[in-house]
Amino acid sequence: MKGGDDLFDSIGPGTVALMGVPWDEHSSFMRGPALAPPKIRGALHSGSCNLCAEKGEDLGTGERFRDVGDLSFEGQGAPVEVIEKAAGRLLTRGARILCLGGDHAVTYPLLRAYAAKFGPVDVLHLDAHPDLYDEFEGDPLSHACPFARVMEEGLAARLIQVGIRTMNPHQRSQADRFGVEVMEMKDWNPSLLPAFERPVYLSLDLDVLDPAFAPGVSHHEPGGLSTREVIRVIQGLKGSIIGADIVEYNPTRDPIGMTAMVAAKMVKEIAAKMLMQEES
Repeated sequence: MKGGDDLFDSIGPGTVALMGVPWDEHSSFMRGPALAPPKIRGALHSGSCNLCAEKGEDLGTGERFRDVGDLSFEGQGAPVEVIEKAAGRLLTRGARILCLGGDHAVTYPLLRAYAAKFGPVDVLHLDAHPDLYDEFEGDPLSHACPFARVMEEGLAARLIQVGIRTMNPHQRSQADRFGVEVMEMKDWNPSLLPAFERPVYLSLDLDVLDPAFAPGVSHHEPGGLSTREVIRVIQGLKGSIIGADIVEYNPTRDPIGMTAMVAAKMVKEIAAKMLMQEES
């Protein structure tokens, strides 16, 4: 950790721990998401806004929302193992992790840590892409593959994907193989989102948003959700969120910081949802 292990040791039960994972070596098409965590933090603490979520939770008060800094990978071994181990340490302390990626490859080791702690969880995956390739360009750990690995290892009891608009025959067959519940964008209606009986892990790929709302991503896919629609999904989710990630923000495609502000907004709404459910 760049911030030091003492940050982990100071985290108490019920805390939402913001953890940066600056890793994108398994990105296809272009790199850049590894640069995301500090840019999102900069937007989160910008003087142009505050740390209050829409339903009143103020993340700037108390010790229930804590930033534990970014993971460091240099000389630490395999990044997948570094991520899983770090997440496992926080979970052992009773934290709920909100991860700032990085590309979508980070979700696989995070869910390995969650499954080790809780057993298979329900996963709500918001994305333009299903990320179910068996391998992509010869890489089984590609950011196009994490949910194939997750389902192969039984890390998710249920995987629900929302906003998908790039399904090809291979990924459709993978979805059928693993029993994935896919809510394609062409058929999306918020009323279709079910209640969750098991703990929920939320994985938010920012390209689920239409590029008009979030241009700072590597893969522009028109026809997506609006910022307001994603916020409504988060606020209205029926289930207990025990972990989340926000991935695929690419600062190299965000020259005026518009998408960084969108990502920061999602941080506030997801963290607030986690904290308010602890109180209820």
